[in-house]
Amino acid sequence: MEALTPEDPRALGAYRLLARLGSGGMGRVYLARSDRGRTVAVKLVHPELATQEEFRSRFRQEVRSALRVGGEWTAPVLDADTEAAVPWVATGYIAGPSLRQVVGQDFGPLPERSVRILGAGLARALQAVHAAGIVHRDLKPSNVLITLDGPRVIDFGIARALETVTDGGLTRTGAAVGSPGFMSPEQVRGAHVTPASDVFCLGSVLAYAATGRMPFGTADSGVHALMYRIAEEEPDLAAVPETLRPLIAAFLAKDPAARPTPEEALERTGAAGRLTDLRSGEPWLPGGLVAQLGRHAVQLLDVEDPSASRSEEPPTQVVTPAAPPADPPTATAPPAPGYGYGYGYPAPPPPPRSKTPYLLAAIVVAGLLAGGGTVYLLRQHQQTGNGSGPATSSTAPPATAPATTPPAVPGTVGSSPAPPPPASPANGGGAQAYAGTWQSGFDSGGGRSTRVLTVSPGAGGSGGTVGIRGGGYLDDGTAYTCAWTAAVTGGGDGGAPLHLGPSAVVQAQPAAACQPGSASDLVLLPDGRMRRDFTDSGTKDASLVYSKTG
Repeated sequence: MEALTPEDPRALGAYRLLARLGSGGMGRVYLARSDRGRTVAVKLVHPELATQEEFRSRFRQEVRSALRVGGEWTAPVLDADTEAAVPWVATGYIAGPSLRQVVGQDFGPLPERSVRILGAGLARALQAVHAAGIVHRDLKPSNVLITLDGPRVIDFGIARALETVTDGGLTRTGAAVGSPGFMSPEQVRGAHVTPASDVFCLGSVLAYAATGRMPFGTADSGVHALMYRIAEEEPDLAAVPETLRPLIAAFLAKDPAARPTPEEALERTGAAGRLTDLRSGEPWLPGGLVAQLGRHAVQLLDVEDPSASRSEEPPTQVVTPAAPPADPPTATAPPAPGYGYGYGYPAPPPPPRSKTPYLLAAIVVAGLLAGGGTVYLLRQHQQTGNGSGPATSSTAPPATAPATTPPAVPGTVGSSPAPPPPASPANGGGAQAYAGTWQSGFDSGGGRSTRVLTVSPGAGGSGGTVGIRGGGYLDDGTAYTCAWTAAVTGGGDGGAPLHLGPSAVVQAQPAAACQPGSASDLVLLPDGRMRRDFTDSGTKDASLVYSKTG
């Protein structure tokens, strides 16, 4: 657990961030608390992934699937905003170390009894995950959390979203997602992955728990050599206790059809009956480890809210991370140890939101998004084309939202229906042709910035509303997130431009990075895209072209 840096966001949705928990190939994970006091963990995806529509689509699907997973041995997703400029997902925090931390650093290999109960709990978790139609794909020691009440599995299914992208943002076919030392042969070969793949990974996890060693060795001689051993060679189980060897060897069968199902795996552990009395019976872990878990729970109570003294900050915001992406989980080294995040209880009902700051929060989280107000950085880009902007970390409060801004429901997973056929001046469509969500972006000295613009259904003539969100990095590397609203003042009929009034800032992080925007026009293009022209700029360099995403 690490302290937040000045560049880290201070809130995501309804959750105040307290500390960093870690990072991986998809994003950074934060310890947080809800406005009701519940401790959670929030994963914020890397900004460059958020700009890739294929990743967003897969991430949206996987979060929706993960919401269906229940059971006490898994960590169900509690909340998410998959339509934010930078999507995030929240889970309930599990106050326990990862299996990687326990075996690799704090304690060492577990005794046979603990390994069998570990296997039984993980088999139960896989039953719940598979029942929701999900294959975990990345079951490894750092995704198994150890508690006094048994193991908990986290991050199920979400890693699949990475299958759609490469470092360059292009779709890849037959991509293998996982951690090299804990992948199945079919993952290594890029073949179709079924629930049997998770059973193979379960075998690797149990071998590690019993010996402190990966059954196919490390990647010291190269990742490809390690993957070859997984696909073609037998595991090294010499250090596994003899009484556990047949159990683990069955899970590590090369042929998926030869592996036991999770139900059969549970029975083979011989510990299914012990799962029911973990809270009242003999501890399932060695005494020294039990004491360590207790100390960690006490440590969690001492974590202070770094924003508690800043009453000017609204309780709910969505902001982007400032740190560069970490190495993906498919790195050559074993997964980094650390205390994990998870879940296990239903989310509390949201409190009444009758005051203006809460109304602003609802607007921000719900996805009245994108590309229309003017971040100071964007303003410079539009006028000069050089992308220059301020370097600031000010935390002044955001501007007040206009009273006419419609509230939205925070903390929901966007359904993102399939985009309707594009409309253009050539085929008509009227003002309704502008309705929906549109996305664009541009590059500057600090990196890629995104713009998402949402036109409320029925906008046209006057009285409609456009929600605007932008996120990215300033030239000095400082992360920013801005949100605006703008009123529709007329136009839109017969393919004519839709006229927008000046935009007002409703959320800003940091405050100096976001400025109100001038009046603008939305113009439908013949290819189905849309251009936004700022009417006072005097140059087409001030325009951004958007593609419809929903």
